[in-house]
Amino acid sequence: MTAFPTDATTNQAVIAPRKKGRRPNSAGLAVWRAIRGNGKAMAGAILLLIFLIAAIFPNLFTPVTKPNDRAYALSLPPSPDHLLGTTSFGQDIWSQLVWGTRETLIVAVVAGALASILSVFIGVAAAYLGGAADNVLSLLIDVFLVIPAFPLIIVIAAYANGGNLWVIIGVLVVTGWSYGARQLRAQALSLRRRDFLESARVRGENWLYVVVFEMLPTMISLIAANFLGAALYAVLTAAGLQFIGLGSPSSVSWGTMLHWAQSAEALQTGQQWWIIAPGLCIALLGAAFALLNYAFDEISNPALRPVRRNRRNRDGQ
Repeated sequence: MTAFPTDATTNQAVIAPRKKGRRPNSAGLAVWRAIRGNGKAMAGAILLLIFLIAAIFPNLFTPVTKPNDRAYALSLPPSPDHLLGTTSFGQDIWSQLVWGTRETLIVAVVAGALASILSVFIGVAAAYLGGAADNVLSLLIDVFLVIPAFPLIIVIAAYANGGNLWVIIGVLVVTGWSYGARQLRAQALSLRRRDFLESARVRGENWLYVVVFEMLPTMISLIAANFLGAALYAVLTAAGLQFIGLGSPSSVSWGTMLHWAQSAEALQTGQQWWIIAPGLCIALLGAAFALLNYAFDEISNPALRPVRRNRRNRDGQ
């Protein structure tokens, strides 16, 4: 039996102080380790970082500051001066591609974040409150799940006269929150009667404290995965809306580039990069969000990690 040292004056056990340098793992460290240990997630993070740098500092990639200016000869082929050529209107395609990253990422981040917040609020509230509130909120979730999303988006955007970036974001939030809310409700239901939540209630904590500081931290990986899914949905849907002409024709984004390229028959007139470049960027940004999901899957489902380690051990043997 181990004897603990005691204080001679009080005859009480002395607890050794915790060593400074050892801190509990933060959520950020857990995410970074999951990304670093997953090749697909690391590739997604690198892709997303490149797009973020292009969106924040476009002048690092192109000297042009007004990509919509018709300042060049029409329909030039790719060259050192114009890496992807020029459009039928005399605009530099490369500069439009670089500057279009900013609006595309704004749509992805803002719409994804707002849809995730709405998912968390409705999904967790439905599970925690239970009873009639759960029935009403679950019915609301189910209604939005069965409504055909893209036709509804077209109708709302057309009725709101499209054009405004914030109208598109609002439409994406309204139509993109329900799937995440269903997942979060199911997760919150499994947590509602756990011991750590019951102990918080016994301590006299109010419901807001229990939800925000006890329940939500255990759902961070699922919330992050829902954000990435909502951001991917926003990128693809916004590009589709802009392609069919429901975005602002004067904005600089990958979707409007595709719209004007299609209107000018770029493929038929030998200006393939006018269509290929923004389409490829949309695909790469979508791939970045999808690949990052692997890291959060690993955090939320620990069973994925031993499988990979065991596989490495077998390969080493």
